[in-house]
Amino acid sequence: MTTLVIGANGQIGRQFCELAQAVDLPIRAMIRDSGQRPWFDEREIETVTADLEGELHHAFDGCDQVMFSAGSGPHTGPDKTLLIDLHGAIRAVDLACELGLSRFLMVSAMRAEKPLAAPEKLRPYMAAKHAADAHLRNSAVPHLILKPGRLTDEPATQRVATSLEEAGGENSVSRANVAHALVHLAQARDLMNREFVLLDGERPIAEALS
Repeated sequence: MTTLVIGANGQIGRQFCELAQAVDLPIRAMIRDSGQRPWFDEREIETVTADLEGELHHAFDGCDQVMFSAGSGPHTGPDKTLLIDLHGAIRAVDLACELGLSRFLMVSAMRAEKPLAAPEKLRPYMAAKHAADAHLRNSAVPHLILKPGRLTDEPATQRVATSLEEAGGENSVSRANVAHALVHLAQARDLMNREFVLLDGERPIAEALS
């Protein structure tokens, strides 16, 4: 019952891995190269070296679900957005289907379904997320799609909202709250084929994401 964490070395991925380790949720952190391993080794978190732009199949061995939080990052161009946020996500979904995994947890973005409404620099990213989400919805693997709002580095409150109205119009959420929400979803094995907007709010995570 191991969760493969794709994007484990990212800001949300690292927090998710630490929280998962603390609650004894079995995980395998997928890293791009061996230089990223020491941080995980210090915390006794299992790693596997694989690349969304290269060999990937072996990373899934022995895993029964995937948590995908990988992203090309703000300092790369549309080429990396295409290869990682879109094609990398599609490859991971297809492998999860091929191998019969139980679930795929996708970290997307609020309003990804309206990429042309996003600021110009974010449109390729939003378009990639929109297409990857659609591919996951239409795949054979059960899924959960989490759609955070604007990400911040505020500390975790573990209290969230699932709509702008509930959040009082504020469209932000801390990465720490996203990581806590993902740990909850990774453990909620009966929850399938659902999508949640995630913002900072007032409801406990377990209540909001039910």
